[in-house]
Amino acid sequence: MRTHFCGLIDESLIGQSVTLCGWADAARNMGQIVFIDLRDHEGIVQVVAEPAEAAGNAAMLAAAAAVGYEDCLRITGSVRRRQAVNDKLRTGRVEVVAETIELLNKAEPLPFHHHEHPGEDVRLKYRYLDLRHPEMQRKLRTRTRLVSALRHYLDARGFQDIETPILTKATPEGARDFLVPARMHPGEFYALPQSPQLFKQILMIAGFDRYYQIARCFRDEALRADRQLEFTQLDMEFAWVSERDVQDLTEDMIRHVFREVAGVALEAPFPRMTYAEAMRRYGSDKPDLRIDLELVDVADLVKDCGFAVFTAAASDPDGRVAALRIPGGAALSRKQIDEYAAHAAKFGAKGLAYAKIDEAGAVTSPIAKFFAEEAFAALLRHVGAGNGDIVFFGAGAYAKVSDFMGALRLKAGKDFDRVQDGWKPLWVTDFPMFEWDEEAQRYVALHHPFTAPAVDSIEDLRANARTAVSRGYDMVLNGNEIGGGSIRIHRPQMQAAVFELLGIGAQEQRAKFGFLLDALKYGAPPHGGIAFGIDRIAALMAGTESIRDVIAFPKTTTAQCLMTGAPSPIDDAQLAEVHVQVRPQA
Repeated sequence: MRTHFCGLIDESLIGQSVTLCGWADAARNMGQIVFIDLRDHEGIVQVVAEPAEAAGNAAMLAAAAAVGYEDCLRITGSVRRRQAVNDKLRTGRVEVVAETIELLNKAEPLPFHHHEHPGEDVRLKYRYLDLRHPEMQRKLRTRTRLVSALRHYLDARGFQDIETPILTKATPEGARDFLVPARMHPGEFYALPQSPQLFKQILMIAGFDRYYQIARCFRDEALRADRQLEFTQLDMEFAWVSERDVQDLTEDMIRHVFREVAGVALEAPFPRMTYAEAMRRYGSDKPDLRIDLELVDVADLVKDCGFAVFTAAASDPDGRVAALRIPGGAALSRKQIDEYAAHAAKFGAKGLAYAKIDEAGAVTSPIAKFFAEEAFAALLRHVGAGNGDIVFFGAGAYAKVSDFMGALRLKAGKDFDRVQDGWKPLWVTDFPMFEWDEEAQRYVALHHPFTAPAVDSIEDLRANARTAVSRGYDMVLNGNEIGGGSIRIHRPQMQAAVFELLGIGAQEQRAKFGFLLDALKYGAPPHGGIAFGIDRIAALMAGTESIRDVIAFPKTTTAQCLMTGAPSPIDDAQLAEVHVQVRPQA
């Protein structure tokens, strides 16, 4: 139907006849002449409909005058040099003089125009219109180029692209499974994979050595800007490797794709930091190193003060008292300080103490009365506070304080314009093997239950489960975890011991993981891997904060597809086919 793309018309085509197809991005009727901005996925070109001696010209002018916004058109004409150059367009030095204008489909009045900045609910309901916008086209193309660059890199290095099942067995990996009733097996269910984890480990045991897959994964969990029910990851696994083998290759891969797709040169090598150091300095296991603010532990300086909140946390082996100094923060009003306290409360803070030092050096603080004057001055000196600064203090359980003080650090970094330009990658290593779940009164895996501990002795692991370190690692970029992996357990005895520590008994192990335990018996090699979030990396490259902008058809934060109306009720006949009956909600 067409000979050329709209956005690729250039000076090399001057004098030639072209046929274009696209949408009317704009139409300007000047009386005797009509200008149409015709748009396709490559861009926009200006079309001019003007009087001429040729027969049928009146019909063409009439068709041009009737063109409306987003009408679907086919236009034939000749390319000529444009008198008024538009440097904002790639095609801005040429235009197409229309000879025929064919209306392929008339567009009804649109529910929104992009210049009106519609809300996301409207955009997602009419996603097909939203995706027509050049900015959305750019973002989706960035994702396409990212996936292509990843494939080319891995194909050139001997990795095999192997598909793993979508309908599989329900196994706990940290989130709820999506379940699919098995029609041919009444009362039984498949699960959609949270990741291809067990299958890629089986592939290493099977001798495939280097595997990758652009894998669709599913997790029934709460949604937010960087999380969806269904997502895409680059899944990788290596046999006969240590942590550094996996990290060195994948670090080089990420540098390569950022250079190829985004024109960005990431530093080499990436800095490295243990989980413990990241939590201590930044209150996060995915610290944004572009912000030059750090937490300072002050428990030793406050354990003998008169403020019970501080002394209790300072005396608790699992407690923490941390301070965050914000240069220039003394300018904050009381209302703004309360807003910071409210922000910290969202992350678990029960209160937020502070001290302001004005430009003359006078200190204002509701907790100063609990300290001797010199002791409080020593505390402020220890955190580096000077004239014009504010210091926030958090006290309580170590993990909780780290969470809300880390969130406070990010907010202060943005509010006080302390987020540096550029890219700051980081490896975070030596994660804890387990976390203690107070509600369930048992250990849970910090990564997943197939991550190898740093110790080889099962006895050592059992004796020191609370403090055990895993062989897990995450890649972080500008405060976003873009990849996570580990060296896996390759001995069945160790895997069974980890299951036991997680409260998974022998019978449940056989029922859920018997195939894995059996496979590990037959000469399973040491192996490890990593998975990278395609959606998150694409969003970073495209310069957007929401992964929904780089997913063609995402779900809302309420887990709905507004365009199709999913999820939706199923009629009783179809439910009966899969042996399912819906119980009324209590």
